[in-house]
Amino acid sequence: MSRIGNKPIALLDGVKVAVDGRKVSVEGPKGKLQFEHRREIAVKVDGQQVIVSRTDDERQSRALHGLTRALVNNMIFGVKNGYEKKLEIIGVGYQASIKGKAINLRVGLANELVRQIPAGLTVTCPDATHVVIQGCDKQQVGQFAAELRSLRKPEPYKGKGVRYQGEYVKIKPGKAATK
Repeated sequence: MSRIGNKPIALLDGVKVAVDGRKVSVEGPKGKLQFEHRREIAVKVDGQQVIVSRTDDERQSRALHGLTRALVNNMIFGVKNGYEKKLEIIGVGYQASIKGKAINLRVGLANELVRQIPAGLTVTCPDATHVVIQGCDKQQVGQFAAELRSLRKPEPYKGKGVRYQGEYVKIKPGKAATK
């Protein structure tokens, strides 16, 4: 029995949820999101809450029950409040800048890395060593942050690279510790 899937989702103020067959549409002040759930799951709007249920007790259906509930809950939260990821760029001469609809990263390579900002996301650089990614889709925000981080992951000897704000990188002692 899914404990997460059985919880009803409370609708936040200013958020509209529409269910059309298997398609769930959520609209709020920050944007609009859509999701198509699997056949084994049923989603219905009941007053000021959304109820997710499953048709049978198969293993796959039980797994999808909690997943679908979590995805719909994230959509409702995202269109009301939005999601945000912050990145830090650490290293001498490492910096980021926004030019048009692209982000330019100088992270110790021979040329600048240019990545297009996906539609639906807002990317800002408060200063040259910080990047803030905002959007209403949790998956899209996390995916773009992970892509930027993967361009130059923090290395374990000096800690240089792109990392999430507050991420701890364990620094190795290097060859001086071999004696």
